[in-house]
Amino acid sequence: MALWGTVIGALLGGIPTDKFGRKKTLIWIGILYFISAVGSALANDPYIFSFFRFIGGLGVGASSVTAPTYTSEIASAKNRGKLVALYQFNIVFGILIAFISNYLIAGIGGDNAWRWMLGVEAIPAVMYIVLMFGVPESPRWLLLKKNDSGKALAVLQKTRSAEAAQKTLLQISEDAKEESKDKGSVFAKAYRWPLILAFLIAMFNQLSGINFILYYAPEILEKAGFASSESLLSSISIGGVNLIFTLLGMVLIDRAGRKKLMYIGSLGYILSLFAVGAGFYLEASALYKLIFILMFIASHAIGQGAVIWVFISEIFPNKVRAFGQSWGSGTHWVFAAIITMVGAVIINALEPWLVFSIFGGFMVLQLLFVAFMMPETKGLSLEELYKKLKSKKAEVKS
Repeated sequence: MALWGTVIGALLGGIPTDKFGRKKTLIWIGILYFISAVGSALANDPYIFSFFRFIGGLGVGASSVTAPTYTSEIASAKNRGKLVALYQFNIVFGILIAFISNYLIAGIGGDNAWRWMLGVEAIPAVMYIVLMFGVPESPRWLLLKKNDSGKALAVLQKTRSAEAAQKTLLQISEDAKEESKDKGSVFAKAYRWPLILAFLIAMFNQLSGINFILYYAPEILEKAGFASSESLLSSISIGGVNLIFTLLGMVLIDRAGRKKLMYIGSLGYILSLFAVGAGFYLEASALYKLIFILMFIASHAIGQGAVIWVFISEIFPNKVRAFGQSWGSGTHWVFAAIITMVGAVIINALEPWLVFSIFGGFMVLQLLFVAFMMPETKGLSLEELYKKLKSKKAEVKS
C-alpha cells in the first residue's frame, strides 16, 4: 500500500508543485510523513494500517517529484548534479538508518516491535517540517509563476555571485519567452524526446532489480545460505555499501558526468547480476553471493542511483519541469510497485539464478540505451539544456 501511495503521489505530485510552489508542497510532504508514522504505529487493524502506509507513500511519491525539481532550480550548473544527487544520498542514508534501527528495535516490545519501527519515523518528520520553514522558494517558480523578479533575484544571490545571479535571472526570463511558443501540456510534441528519455531511465532503474533486492534482502540472503539472524545483519552491509558508493557517485557526477557514471553502473550491473546468478546455479558459497550482491549495490549507487533524479530534473524545460519530473518519477514508482508486488511470487516460483539472469539481461539493454540514446547534461544551465533538447534529438556523445 505504501508503494501504491507512492505511485499516486508521483503521478499527481506535479500539480501542487507547479500550482502552490515547491516549498509549500515540501512542507505538506513532511506532514504526510508524520501522519503516516503515528497512524501506522497506532493502527489496530490491517485496513487502518494500510491506509496510513498509503498516506506515507503519497509523501514519498510527491517528494520524488518536488525535491529534485526544487534542488535543480536553485543550484548552479557546475554543482547541480552533486546537489540533486544529495537527494538520493539521503534516501540511501535513510535506508541504512532504517536497517540499523530495525535491528536495534527488533527486541523491544515483543510482538509489537514493528510499531516502534514505524513510529520512530515521526521524529525525523518533525525535524524536517521545522527546517523546511527556513528554506527559500525556487527562484524559477517565483519568476515564472508569480512574476516576482525581486524575490527570485534574492534567492539566486544566496547561491551565486550578484553578477551570476543577474545573468541567470535574465536567462530564465529569455527562456520563458522562448518556451511560450510551445503550446500544450507536457505531452505536447515539443517535449516528446525528454519524455522518452525520462521513461527509459526510470524503467531501467527498476528493471535492474534494485528494489526487489533491497526489499527482499533478508529472504534473498537466506536463500544464499545465511541464517535468519545473519541475513538481517548482512542487510546492514547492503545499506552501508549503498551509502558509500552513493557518496562517491555524488562526488563524481559533476566531474565525470552523468553518462560516464551510467556506463560504469551498467557494466557493474551486468557483471554482478550474472555472477550472482551463476553463484546460485553452481551452489557457490554464501560469501561469494554476498560479495557480488554488494557489487551490484555499489554499481547501482554510483550509476543509476546517483544519476536518475539528476537527469530527469534536468531534461525538461522550466515550463513543464514539475510535470516532467512527475512523469519520470511516476514511471519509476509504477515499475517499483509492479516488481515488488510480484516479487513475493517470483522469489518462491523461480530459481534465484534465473531471476538474477533476467535482471542482467535488462541491464544489457540499459547499456545500449546509454550508448546510443542518452545525452550528456553536465555543465549546462537548465535553459541551455532546453535549447539543446528542443528541436531535435540531443547529440549523443561519450
